[in-house]
Order: sequence, then C-alpha cells, then structure tokens
Amino acid sequence: MSESTLETSKTEQQIKMYATTWCGDCRAAKRWFDAHNVSYEYINIEEDDRAAEYVMKVNGGSRSVPTIIFPDGSVLVEPSARELAAKFPAQK
Repeated sequence: MSESTLETSKTEQQIKMYATTWCGDCRAAKRWFDAHNVSYEYINIEEDDRAAEYVMKVNGGSRSVPTIIFPDGSVLVEPSARELAAKFPAQK
C-alpha cells in the first residue's frame, strides 16, 4: 500500500519480510518472492516481540503486515503483486 525509505546499515543486504502465518497478504508476498526466486528473511512478528515492536514503529503504531524492508532502505507495506514486481523489473 505504501512505500517509504529507512536508513539501513551496509550489513543488512537481505530483504526482510515481517509477517504473520495467518495473514493472506503475507502468504501472497511469500508466494511472489518464492515464485520469482527472490531471497528474503521471513520474520514472524507473533514469535518475535522485538520484530513486532519494529513493525509498529515503522507503521506509526500499526501492526501492518507484511512490512517488507529492502536493502536500499525502502519499505513496502501490504504490497500488491504489481508493487512487488515494480521493485524487480527483471522478475516480471
């Protein structure tokens, strides 16, 4: 739905997807990444309190998932397949 940019350290070079197991948008994003062979770290915010706090910080107090952080510092929250594809032009 929205995209913003966060500062990331040089060591954070992998995509991070903050998600829950019951979220349909999370499953859709996971399927898209898997189908396009895009490597990512899946972080379940139901099992990681610090991750849940981070998601709330990024989303102004909301536990909106999936929250996807890219190595360039950009963030997609609840993205559509079209928004994901736009991040990976060669993957379309």
